[in-house]
Amino acid sequence: MKISTICKYVDQPMILNKLDQKMPALLIGAGGTYGLVDSLKHSKKDRKHAKEKFIQNAVVISSTIGASLLGTRGLKIGGKKIFNGLMERVHFTELQKVQTEAVDKFLKKTKINDKEILNALETVKLKELSPKQIELLTNKLPISPAKQELFSVILPEKKNLNSKEIFSEIKRLSLLGLIPVAGGVAGGIIADKATHTNNRKGDKAPTGKEGAEFKQRTANKVKEGLYQYLANIFLCNVGAGTALFLSERLEKAKKIKPLTPMKKLAVILTGITATGIIGGSYIANYVSKKCINPLFGEKKSGKGIYSERKPEALDIALHADDIATAGILSGFKWIEPALPFMYFISGYRAGIGYRNNNKCSDN
Repeated sequence: MKISTICKYVDQPMILNKLDQKMPALLIGAGGTYGLVDSLKHSKKDRKHAKEKFIQNAVVISSTIGASLLGTRGLKIGGKKIFNGLMERVHFTELQKVQTEAVDKFLKKTKINDKEILNALETVKLKELSPKQIELLTNKLPISPAKQELFSVILPEKKNLNSKEIFSEIKRLSLLGLIPVAGGVAGGIIADKATHTNNRKGDKAPTGKEGAEFKQRTANKVKEGLYQYLANIFLCNVGAGTALFLSERLEKAKKIKPLTPMKKLAVILTGITATGIIGGSYIANYVSKKCINPLFGEKKSGKGIYSERKPEALDIALHADDIATAGILSGFKWIEPALPFMYFISGYRAGIGYRNNNKCSDN
């Protein structure tokens, strides 16, 4: 079976719709499981503050997931749409109606006697095609405008984005990543207020000391939020867009041949590596030291740009969402429903104010 057939299979509107509908349950299930496991692990190390850790995890995870779901799906109250989401899809029954109309329109224009083809067309009215059925329709249906019109609905081709569309998509994807990070930071601050984590070093600590510790924890959350967003999301998106923009200009100047989806993917990954993976952590730490620390009254910021937060293995792993972004910009739409799932870790780490070189981190 051809790889292109598999790609067409997973990019079917029916498949995308099903993946999108399952995303909230997967996100809540994975987040809840992680929070419970982390809380139990923490309770073995520090029984005194086990309850505080459980509450902190519950609030941070809930706010991160809640913000992500609102951002992707929008908000509707009493049947009235308050605001639109960034990843909205039509209801499955509406999609069935659209595909049924497309098939009926095709059959009115084209005479088909092959039973296998007719069965495949009946199938796609209500559910997705199998890879075997996709190959059947692709290879055996006669080439015609009617076939092209049908496939634009049931098996749409990957869209070749121009530079304007690329940066519009990057703006959307960057906002999609910002929302859970902001939700995590907000949840972390609320959790600190609720659990009085600023009193961890002693219930009778002076008010001034309590306030200073709470302020530092808030600063850590803002700095980690900035780190996650700049290093793991935004700058990678900028690198991807810049690389695509330059390749488009080279294509127009006839310096290079038009890029296939796979070659476009390679170009995007090159841009992501240059701006995000290599330079993102440095830029995020620099902004934290020069802007965030003074804002929260921190005069001593340690020696070296990585004195509070250095890149680690999980940060590299988090760039899986950049590969997903690259796939989306290359036209592989099946990856999109998984993005909120990937951004969850960034939101959670921002919410706990993760600092791997700082003892005052909440983790």
